[in-house]
Amino acid sequence: MERHEQRVVRVPSLDGVTRERFLRDVYPRREPVVLKGMELGPCTTKWTVDYLSQAAGSKEVKIHVSAVPQMDFLSKNFVYRTLPFDVFVRRAAEVKHKDYFLSEDEKYYLRSVGEDVRKDIADIRKQFPVLADDVQIPEYFEKEQFFSSVFRISSAGLQLWTHYDVMDNFLIQVTGRKRVVLYSPRDVPYLYLSGTKSEVLDVDNPDFEKYPLFVNAKRYQCYLEAGDVLFIPAMWFHNVISEEFGVALNVFWKHLPAECYDKSDTYGNKDPIAASRAIQILDRALKTLEELPEEYRDFYARRMVLRIQEKAFRNDYG
Repeated sequence: MERHEQRVVRVPSLDGVTRERFLRDVYPRREPVVLKGMELGPCTTKWTVDYLSQAAGSKEVKIHVSAVPQMDFLSKNFVYRTLPFDVFVRRAAEVKHKDYFLSEDEKYYLRSVGEDVRKDIADIRKQFPVLADDVQIPEYFEKEQFFSSVFRISSAGLQLWTHYDVMDNFLIQVTGRKRVVLYSPRDVPYLYLSGTKSEVLDVDNPDFEKYPLFVNAKRYQCYLEAGDVLFIPAMWFHNVISEEFGVALNVFWKHLPAECYDKSDTYGNKDPIAASRAIQILDRALKTLEELPEEYRDFYARRMVLRIQEKAFRNDYG
C-alpha cells in the first residue's frame, strides 16, 4: 500500500518577546510563531470553571453543539443552542453529560459575538466586562488597528475545521491545552477550498484518494499551553483541536488600511473588497468562456492562467 505523509514543520517558540522585537523581527516574516512568557494578567490562574460561572453569571449565550468531535462548517454537522453561561461552562467542562441536547458525550463550543451580529463585533470588554478586567491583551499593534476580541470556550476533544481569516490575530490560550495545525497561503492549490474553508476535515488521517493533492501541503504544527500566544498571520489556514477543556481569546487587528475591508463584516472573515471584486470578475469571465466550444474554452482558460501567474504570483517562496 502506498504511504502518504505530509512534510511537518514545528512552529517556532520565542520567550519574552517585546513589542519592539515582535514588530522588528517577527511580524515582517509573516509566519506563525508561539510567544511564551507573555504578561496576560490574572486570567491564566483565575479562570476556573467556578470563577467563570460566577463572574459571567446566567447571561444567555448561543453555542455550537456537536455529537462528534470533528466539527464541519461545510456540512453543518452541529446545531446551535442557547444556554445560560454558567450552565454552559459546567457542561463544556464535563466529559459525560446528565443533561444534553444530542448525546451524553456531545461537544460544546462558544464563539462570542456582538449583541447584534449584523452590526456589532465581538469584544470581550462589551460582552464579558468582568472577565475583560482579568486580561492584559498584548497590544503589539496600534489601537486604531484593533478589530475584535473573540472569547472562546471548547470542550475537550473538540476539533474546528481548517479555515483562514483575512486579518492578523493572536490566539491567546488562557487555560487548557490546544494543538494547532497550520498551512501556508501558498499551499492553497492543495487544500481543496470551499470559500474560506478546506474540505479536508480530518487533517490527521486524510482521504488521499479523494484529496490526492493534500499530501503536497506543508503542515506546520504547535501545542499551546495556558499562557501561550500564537501569532497567526492573515490567510494562514489553521485547524484547532482542544486537547483539554479550555478558554481562549482571539484578538484580530487590521493589517491592511481600514478602507480595504468590508465595513459590513462583523466576523472579520470576508475577503478584502478588492479581492472580492476580483473573484466576481473572474467568475463572470469563466461564465463568458462557457459560450465557446470545449477546445477553445480550454485554450483561453490556459492563457488566462498564464496571465494571472505573470501578474500576481510571487516567486520568492522557498
